[in-house]
Amino acid sequence: MRDPYEILGVAKTASADEIRKAYRKLARQNHPDLHPGDKAAEDRFKEIAAANDLLSDPEKRKRFDAGEIDAQGQEKPRGFYRDHAQGPHARKYEAHMSEEDLAGMGDIFAEMFRRGGASRGAQGGFEDDGFQQGGGSISATMAVPFTVAAAGGKQRVQLPDGRTIDVTIPEGSEDRQMIRLKGQGMPNPRGGPAGDLYVELNVQPHAFFERKDSDIHMELPVTLSEAVLGGKVNVPTIAGKVALTIPPDSNTGSTLRLKGRGVLDRRSKIRGDQYVKLRVVLPDKPDEKLKAFLEGWETGKTHDPRRQMESQT
Repeated sequence: MRDPYEILGVAKTASADEIRKAYRKLARQNHPDLHPGDKAAEDRFKEIAAANDLLSDPEKRKRFDAGEIDAQGQEKPRGFYRDHAQGPHARKYEAHMSEEDLAGMGDIFAEMFRRGGASRGAQGGFEDDGFQQGGGSISATMAVPFTVAAAGGKQRVQLPDGRTIDVTIPEGSEDRQMIRLKGQGMPNPRGGPAGDLYVELNVQPHAFFERKDSDIHMELPVTLSEAVLGGKVNVPTIAGKVALTIPPDSNTGSTLRLKGRGVLDRRSKIRGDQYVKLRVVLPDKPDEKLKAFLEGWETGKTHDPRRQMESQT
């Protein structure tokens, strides 16, 4: 993976706000919903999301800048003193341990606890049957589509050990939320309970939805006639399309509310609303009839939408 700063196009001294703005801009430009079937755009989107995941986390960013983890958030090998010893015969130590090594270490620790702690029984906190603590916990980061996080669903994640597991995403999940899956971590070499799996959710931006607390905000393009004359139009929500009534004489910036069409708040169990801001959009191609109508309609009109601005300069 390339340098995350390079991917987002920001300097290493960039503030958290600059990183967030760069990420949102690039994510929207390369969102799969805007490029259906474009594998290159999908790959760019994943790369952008991974870069943001690292740089938006102050601790991960600090460790990356210090060279402790790589661009994928993986630990870099750390040597010991002899790794840096000088001389032609200095021997290098291996920075990684195999599964056999780990199992052997478990046996060593179990023997230590048996000899030094088993006699303490309940007071010392060790069991006489030898090291029955759970296995190690593992963590993973999972990219979750905006609508899956909002409405709930299942998402598959690949773990560092190669396993894949389906994770149930609760309705109303938030970015950077941590989900714990008990017993899905590292197995215990001594036969005790397995560790836990902690999955951090990386909620992806949507092409036109934006979440603010439990409310959904979006901008809806409407035609000139729909804005002037009003009418019913279909509006997308996280639960599907619904009909929205546009009042006559609406304007760009007018905001309408769809009550109860937002995200379920996991704490209060109250569903938010969806706010729809209208944006009047003219036809892509020139419309001669519209031009002719407006030329006649403007005759004698004194309306100036910039009058207030000019009076304050």
